[in-house]
Amino acid sequence: MTWAQLCKLGRVLPEVAEDIWYRTPALKVRGKGFVRLKENGQDVVFPLESVDEQEFLIDAMPNVYFITDHYRGYPAVLARLKALSVAECCLRLEQAYRLKATKPLLKQLDAQPARSPRRR
Repeated sequence: MTWAQLCKLGRVLPEVAEDIWYRTPALKVRGKGFVRLKENGQDVVFPLESVDEQEFLIDAMPNVYFITDHYRGYPAVLARLKALSVAECCLRLEQAYRLKATKPLLKQLDAQPARSPRRR
């Protein structure tokens, strides 16, 4: 996976735009960031619902997911782009999008399942 490939998958979701978030390239929905490229250009940050989910992902797939001390105790996870499969990337994108999108956008997404990247 590359950042360009991730962006292509993310732009399938309603009203997603490429922008800057914390001085790095990011995808946003109506101005709210839901994934960003880390400064090293090799990892991305996905917001999560909980720290428990963070711990689960790191335990389940340590070759893909990790955190640094900066993210300890915060509901987000880092992912290694090179280790991220298309299916896993789509799942993370949609889940992070759902945390930031408005209810009308979520209804639009759910009404048009072909637009969801993991269902393509």
